[in-house]
Amino acid sequence: MSAAPPGPIVTNPRPAATVVVLRDSSSGPEMFMVRRHEGTAFMGGAHVFPGGRVDAADHTADEEWCDGIAHATRQLAVLPPAEATAYHVAAARELFEEAGVLLARNARGELVSLAGAAGHARFNQDRKDVHGGRATLRAVIERERLRLALDALVLFAHWVTPPIDRRQFDTRFFMTRVPPDQMPAHDDTETTQSVWMTPPVAIARSQNREIVLPPPTWSTVRELEPFSSVDEALAWARRRRVVRREPTLIEQDGVRMLLVPGDPLHPDPAGDEPLAETRFVFVDGGWRAERSRA
Repeated sequence: MSAAPPGPIVTNPRPAATVVVLRDSSSGPEMFMVRRHEGTAFMGGAHVFPGGRVDAADHTADEEWCDGIAHATRQLAVLPPAEATAYHVAAARELFEEAGVLLARNARGELVSLAGAAGHARFNQDRKDVHGGRATLRAVIERERLRLALDALVLFAHWVTPPIDRRQFDTRFFMTRVPPDQMPAHDDTETTQSVWMTPPVAIARSQNREIVLPPPTWSTVRELEPFSSVDEALAWARRRRVVRREPTLIEQDGVRMLLVPGDPLHPDPAGDEPLAETRFVFVDGGWRAERSRA
């Protein structure tokens, strides 16, 4: 066994947030997924959940414009409160930028509707402005007299990409139900397509090489596979104990493998809920999930 090929090692991964948006269907819960632009340096061409880095502006959460500060700090009690809330704000902001979903409440405590033509056009421009750095999410929320709904985000996973290049991320995964009267859509900038899929369909399409699911995305989809409703998935997310998962990259007998905690060749334990597949083998330019052979 040998170590991964040498590269510029990162020792301080960038904080990031990802959001799995769900809706019920006759075939079970569907996930909203976006296809990253082919030219994107990180996961180009892959189908993923909306998400991205925690920015400096995400550290401004307070009771003046956010609901769920206590919820956010409780979910990420392992972090200082400002960092915990920043992860949640980043999740909501990235969801707005990449999917056009706004997790915010009006004065009546209802999740905001984007169904009206005028409101849809206004918020679509806001989405572009926030994405382009011409406005902050806080400015949009305060102008519209809304409150950001941090408590609509349920933390359920923690992934850290392997320290093998300059794009290492420390990512918290959140889950939410799509708000009524909101229709997610990709941004046509960082993402070029979007689709609703049930977990079994996503797995089948990946196995048929119709789409590419990066290892953390594949593992997340597999964890969502057993649920028959969004309520079931959210209940599971709320009660599970989140453990840190940092895959490790090795080469064995000329085969490049990405190992997840719980694999016999990975130093870390699986946690309370072992993954179905604990290793990904690099074959024909992509990662193929495999069950470990003890």
